Formats: sequence, C-alpha cells, structure tokens
Amino acid sequence: MVKKRHECTEAVHGTGEPDGIVELTYRPPPGTPRGIEVMTVAELRARAPEGLLPRPQRLDFHQLVVVDSGATSHTVDFTGYWLTEGSVLWVRPGQVQSFGDAARIEGTVILAQPGFLPPGSPVAALADDPFHPVLRQPVGTDREAVTCAVRHLAADFRTGAGLPADVHADVLRHLLSVLVLRLAHLTTPVGSRVPAPADAFLRFRAAVERDFATTHRVADYARALGYAPRTLSRATLAAAGVGAKEFIDRRVVLEAKRLLAHSDLAVVRIGERLGFEDAANFSKFFQQRAGVAPGAFRESARGAGR
Repeated sequence: MVKKRHECTEAVHGTGEPDGIVELTYRPPPGTPRGIEVMTVAELRARAPEGLLPRPQRLDFHQLVVVDSGATSHTVDFTGYWLTEGSVLWVRPGQVQSFGDAARIEGTVILAQPGFLPPGSPVAALADDPFHPVLRQPVGTDREAVTCAVRHLAADFRTGAGLPADVHADVLRHLLSVLVLRLAHLTTPVGSRVPAPADAFLRFRAAVERDFATTHRVADYARALGYAPRTLSRATLAAAGVGAKEFIDRRVVLEAKRLLAHSDLAVVRIGERLGFEDAANFSKFFQQRAGVAPGAFRESARGAGR
C-alpha cells in the first residue's frame, strides 16, 4: 500500500500547511512481492486516509488506474483528464496528481516501484519515460488485450502467495511487462503513425529532465551531448513540436508551477532552486511564459484546490 513519507497520517511536504502537497512513498504490505501491488479502486478508497485522494499528491512510484465502469475527473500536473470506462491512467514518479470523485469509478489500481521492471531493459525504458501519455483509451482489440493483461496480473497477484517469493515476483514482472508493451504499442490508423524520435532528441530530453534546474541554455546541452545547437533544435521540433529552448523553458515552468502550488517556499527560493540568480529574472521569466505572476499563480492554484 501507499503511506506518507512520514509516519503521521497528515504529513505534508514543506511546513505542513493543509494546502501543501502530500509526498506518497511506496511501502509494500507484509507478505506481498516487493515492488508491486494490485488492488481494486474500492480497496484504494477504503485504505486511503479520509480526504487524501482529492488532495495534491506527488508519487515516488508508478500508479496505473484501469477503469471498468463509471466516470470521473483526474488532474495530473495541472492538466485535467476525464476517466471513463476503458480508460487507463498512468501517473509516473515525480508527477503531482489529485483524484476527482474516486467513488464514481470502479476498476483496478496497479502500483509499481521504479526498478521493479529489469533496469536498462526496453520495457523499463518505456515505463519510466515521463513523456509518455498520462491517459490512454484503448478500443477494439487493443482494449480486449489490455483488459486481459490487467486481469491476468490481478489474478496472479492474488493467487501467487503459494509460490516462492522470487518466482511470484518474476511472474508479476513478466505480466506487467506485457501490459506496458501493450499500452506502448496501441494500434493507430494506417498512415497516422508517428515516427520514432531521433536519438538526439531522446538524449536531449533525458538531459533536460536531469539538469533543467542547473542550466536553461541550449548551447550547454549541445556541448554536453556533442551536438550542434541547431541539430538539437531540429530534432526537438520534429519530435515535440517546439524548439529546444522552448522545450527547456516548458520543463522549468512545470516545476515552478508544482512548487508554487504545492509548497510553501518563497518565490525567491523557488527561483533559486530552478537556477535563477535573481528573483526579478525568475518572476519575469514565469510571467512571460505562464501569462501570470508567480504570486498570482500561487493564489489561483491554492484557491482552486479549496
């Protein structure tokens, strides 16, 4: 199951104010395979402390919600999603989520720690890619295949207690791999397939995720990766639809929004954490790209969550 980072039931990141983010850390229940847990949405509702699910939560694990019936909203990193029958929601480590009315849906919840799938394997790379879609809506034979994979995983989680622990974990690892591969390769109409991103973009994307708080300059990434800045810009435009500089800036803005909405850090401290030496420069950067001053964004985000 999932517990707060601290032992107290209402532990909150930062000062502990009620509108702060809840940091959720994965801790396997006794007697279950380490690294993965499968439950129903009803079980999640019953086990979550009162009032937790609608609050902003940052996960340190993967969470998949597969909806069997009903409909509700769900927010991940300031983007709203509508979950309906057949929806597959995938929240990855580091992302901030909040449930809508979880009582309005039924289905399956899968929790998995980073590293449960074989590190360095192609399937682990697919699972850990933070840029893969948050919401998928399989149809037709794709939905049938995903549903079968989920049910098989849930059944083996429930019935595998008689197996040796390492064998049970391996069975679940293989079944989770099947589900990940199915979700990553859903059928698209002929002629609409998007070509695989160039290696230059994949390396640039990984570097930005690692270093966006250290440098915001395309030239620095180009130098570190051994590409010309124009090469990175062309590759990023082809894969993400924006230039390399815009890609970096969007990642910085996302983290700024997370910290403004879900922490009590002063604006000047947030700017410092994101690599701005001057608070005025951070405020100007944020307003230009978010269309609102940092303080106003914080006030709006906090007000919307109440």
